[in-house]
Amino acid sequence: MSKPAHPREALFEGERPFPIVPACEHFAGSEKLIAKAFELQQKLGPIFDITMDCEDGAPTGREREHAEMVVAMQTSAANAHGMAGVRIHDPAHPLWRQDVDVVVRGAGARIAYITIPKPTKVAQVAEVIEYIQATARDAGVIGEARRQIPIHVLIETHGALRDVFAIAALPWVQVLDFGLMDFVSGHHGAIPSTAMKSPGQFDHALVRRAKAEVVAAALGAGVVPAHNVTLDLKNVDQTHADARRARMELGFLRMWSIYPTQVEPIVKAMAPDFTEVERACAILLAAEAAAWGPIQHEGDLHDRATYRYFWELVQRARVSGQALPDAVARWF
Repeated sequence: MSKPAHPREALFEGERPFPIVPACEHFAGSEKLIAKAFELQQKLGPIFDITMDCEDGAPTGREREHAEMVVAMQTSAANAHGMAGVRIHDPAHPLWRQDVDVVVRGAGARIAYITIPKPTKVAQVAEVIEYIQATARDAGVIGEARRQIPIHVLIETHGALRDVFAIAALPWVQVLDFGLMDFVSGHHGAIPSTAMKSPGQFDHALVRRAKAEVVAAALGAGVVPAHNVTLDLKNVDQTHADARRARMELGFLRMWSIYPTQVEPIVKAMAPDFTEVERACAILLAAEAAAWGPIQHEGDLHDRATYRYFWELVQRARVSGQALPDAVARWF
C-alpha cells in the first residue's frame, strides 16, 4: 500500500502555494534592540519574525558599519530560528545598493527576507529586486539550491499605491506592507493626524481604501498583506484590538510590532480560532484517508478547494504557536 500523499504535494501540484509566514513582524534598529528581539524570540518561540533596520536604524555616516553589524547579528548564534530579515534604504537613497551588497554577500544564505521601503513606482521595485538577484548570483547565494530571497515591499506613497497590483506580481515578492504614517504625511494635511491612530486609521475613507487596495493586490497575487504598527506602544489592549480589526475587517494576515509587548497581542489577535483549527484537522485527516478525494464531514461536502483552505489555516495555526494533534503535526 502506497504512502498517503503529503498535503503540500496533493493540493498544490504544479502551483506555488500561498506563503505561510508568522503573523507578527517585529522591527529593531540598534544592536541592543536586535539582541533583545532575539532573546524574546528564544523565549516565545518561532512565532514572529525580526526585521533588522538598515534604513531608520542606521546612524548617518555609519551606514556601512550598521549593515555589517546586521550581518554579524544575522549570522550569529542568537538567530537560532533563522527568522530575521533586513530593511534596506529606499530606492531613491544613494546607499541602497551598498546595503544590498553588504547584507546579501555577508548573510544571503541566512536572510529571511529583504524589505524595500518607500518606492514611488513599480519600476523602482523591479530595479531593486533585479539588483538583489544579481548580487545573490554573484555571491553564490542562489547556486544549485536556487534559493530565492523573499522580498517585502512597503506601500506608503501615492505612486506605490497606484502601482500596487503590478508590484505584487513581481518575482520574489512575498509580503506587501502598508506604511500608515508616511502615507498620511504624503497627503499634506488632507488626512488628519488622528488617522495615524485608532479609530481614525480604520474609519478615514482614504486610509481604509488604501488598506483595502493593498490587501486585494496582495491576495490576488498570492502575496501576504501586512498591517502597519500601533503607535500606542504600551497599550496591549489597543494593539490587540488593532490587529483584530485589521484581520477581520480588512483581511490582513500579518502586522508590524515596534515594541516587545506588542508581539504577543498581535499573534493572538491574528491566530486562527482554535475550534476552526480543530475542525480543519479533522477534515484534513479524513481527506488523507480518502486519498484527497471528496468527502462528507458533518453533513458538508469537501474537496480539494476546501482542503487548501484548511491546510493553510493549519499552517498559520502552527506558526502562531498553537498545538496540533500528532497525526497532523507529522506533516511538519
